[in-house]
Amino acid sequence: MSTLQSIYQQAEFMLASPDMQHCPSPEGVEIAFAGRSNAGKSSAINALTGRKSLARTSKTPGRTREMVFFRLDDQRRLVDLPGYGYAKVPVAMKQKWQQHLSDYLQNRECLAGLLMMMDVRHPLTEYDWQMLDWCRHVELPVHILLTKADKLKRGPASASLLKVRKQLKNEEFDQVSVQLFSALKRTGVDQAHVQMAQWLNIEKPDVE
Repeated sequence: MSTLQSIYQQAEFMLASPDMQHCPSPEGVEIAFAGRSNAGKSSAINALTGRKSLARTSKTPGRTREMVFFRLDDQRRLVDLPGYGYAKVPVAMKQKWQQHLSDYLQNRECLAGLLMMMDVRHPLTEYDWQMLDWCRHVELPVHILLTKADKLKRGPASASLLKVRKQLKNEEFDQVSVQLFSALKRTGVDQAHVQMAQWLNIEKPDVE
């Protein structure tokens, strides 16, 4: 187990909030996880924390309908945001989620960065671009995990990564980085941990 992995393993459920008014007090710093409802967000959270059932996974995309907060320590939190763009729910509910997501991204003072999950086979959908636009508007840094990389061979996966980087560059998303990720194979976990540590102001402990 890496030293950073042991830090993220401390994650524990804190509370679930339907809107900004019910979020925890904004002291300290937090990073959020976002993505389409079928992008493997919950599996990524569980892989990154080393906790198999921390975030609920379901065969029915879109189960997460609230902002779910996980506590690392008194000053650091992880936040699982509702999935977007796929869930088979009423239009009015989708619009309500969208409003709360926008409110959170624009007004949550302690939010340091967003980990954004995209299926490596279907990246940068219309909803993904919308999320990126929101983040650019509020100058929030984003790190994209191209999930389910184990579903592609190495060549096609690398090609998808390069294509996404090129599209982001063409659209001048300067605060967005991207990597390959697989919760199943644990591909890219250490790389993602480093980015998370930077946002959460975690210094990697010295290895004895």
